[in-house]
Amino acid sequence: MNLQRIAFSLNTLALALITAVLGGAFVEQLAFGELPCPLCLLQRAGLIAVGLGFLLNLRFGIQPMHYGVTLLGALVGAATSVRQILLHIAPGDPGYSKAVFGFHLYTWSFLSFVGVMGGVAILLCLTDKYQSGRPISPGRITGLVMLAFLAVVCGNLLSTLLECGFTQCPADPIGYMWLESLVRTIKTY
Repeated sequence: MNLQRIAFSLNTLALALITAVLGGAFVEQLAFGELPCPLCLLQRAGLIAVGLGFLLNLRFGIQPMHYGVTLLGALVGAATSVRQILLHIAPGDPGYSKAVFGFHLYTWSFLSFVGVMGGVAILLCLTDKYQSGRPISPGRITGLVMLAFLAVVCGNLLSTLLECGFTQCPADPIGYMWLESLVRTIKTY
């Protein structure tokens, strides 16, 4: 197995993990009513950018520029995660949302973004400059992972639109502001 095939498989695995994380946050939002705050939405945007870099590698061939997109997304996500951690670091502060295995989702988010940065550094070392850029035709599993990622991204974008509309999201969201506004408008007619 050559380095390009290994890197392609690792990109598929990374995109599957990003899809699972985004999907898990989306399920928590829908199933448990945990609406994402503005910083949470920025972390999701960082995850989407990370996934986009991996998706570009899978679709158009592995290129350092695509890893650059991934790294920029990870930097944005890590910065917003740290910001949220620092907001809730005071003793007695319960944090935002429930803890999972002792950490809040924004702490897990930070750890994930740091892991992505380390993983991309390793993947860049595996990139062979003479073979990069030539796409490998994705198999069925890779195609399904790519479609699942796009579906989760579309779901997150739609829910964000319903939550915030075209205005700034509330700092402590309690409902789908734009959706409720649309329902009220429809009821008045």
